[in-house]
Amino acid sequence: MFLRLYTLLTLLIYPVCHIAAQIPSVASGKIIRHENFTSSFITPRHIDVWLPDDYAIGKKRYPVLYMHDGQMLFDSTHTWNHQEWGMDETAGKLIQDKKTNPFIIVGIWNGGETRHADYFPQKPFEQLSDSSRAMIYSAIRQNGADVFRGKKIVSDGYLKFIVTELKPFIDKSYRTKTDKKNTFIAGSSMGGLISLYAICEYPDIFGGAACLSTHWPGIFTMENNPVPEAFFKYIEKHLPAPELHRIYFDCGTETLDALYPPLQKKADRIFNSKGYNEKNFSSIIFTGTDHSEKSWKSRMHIPLIFLMGKKKH
Repeated sequence: MFLRLYTLLTLLIYPVCHIAAQIPSVASGKIIRHENFTSSFITPRHIDVWLPDDYAIGKKRYPVLYMHDGQMLFDSTHTWNHQEWGMDETAGKLIQDKKTNPFIIVGIWNGGETRHADYFPQKPFEQLSDSSRAMIYSAIRQNGADVFRGKKIVSDGYLKFIVTELKPFIDKSYRTKTDKKNTFIAGSSMGGLISLYAICEYPDIFGGAACLSTHWPGIFTMENNPVPEAFFKYIEKHLPAPELHRIYFDCGTETLDALYPPLQKKADRIFNSKGYNEKNFSSIIFTGTDHSEKSWKSRMHIPLIFLMGKKKH
């Protein structure tokens, strides 16, 4: 049963999914789309900016949460698998209940066939041997599909796009709080990996990261897989100062998430050894939950409160 589910899941996880260009319908707030946002570093993609209900009132400035896989965040009628993160409902309720201050969400669409190459942390990959890099590039999913779709890893460029092109545009176009205390990044699966990589590479930009169902294997097999250890070696050297950052992890125990708990526990030990504690670090295993937007939607309020809750400031 697990193998059948795993095979189906690895077939479906974020295929080329620019299947619709409609503006998402939202339960609260407002979406402004910047279509085919161009970059010197990566392929063009849509950017969906969610503004909270009170944005039109007054002149105050807002924290910003940057999120990967932006086409999956708001409206399941426009997504490839008819699931969504429900970020408008979750953020709207947290703001209404005064559990967080109002904030802006910047949904960065993934590049479809470039997604894995955009999100795979580049520096750990480059530290591997030539044979290991070749093995990773030749990796396939359980259904036989090419993991990287022939694309070279460009996650350093993806992060440069966010930090040097997208963030300046957002800060110029919207009333944002621009400092790292008010700038966050989040994603799931490979989006979890790139969120962790972002806060390690740009600790002066991002003050917090939420990494849900982090895909520590990098590819879709654990057999003779050097990737997790390469990631662990990287974070051992590059974690940002715990006094100035907050990092959240979680994972489930079903479907693809079944691979993660042992790897996440290894990562947790590294964080603890570097001075992270319950004030700035959280790692939770949700028994019985799977690798899906439905699962991430059900618990997204937890990292949002951990990162942006009023009591944390």
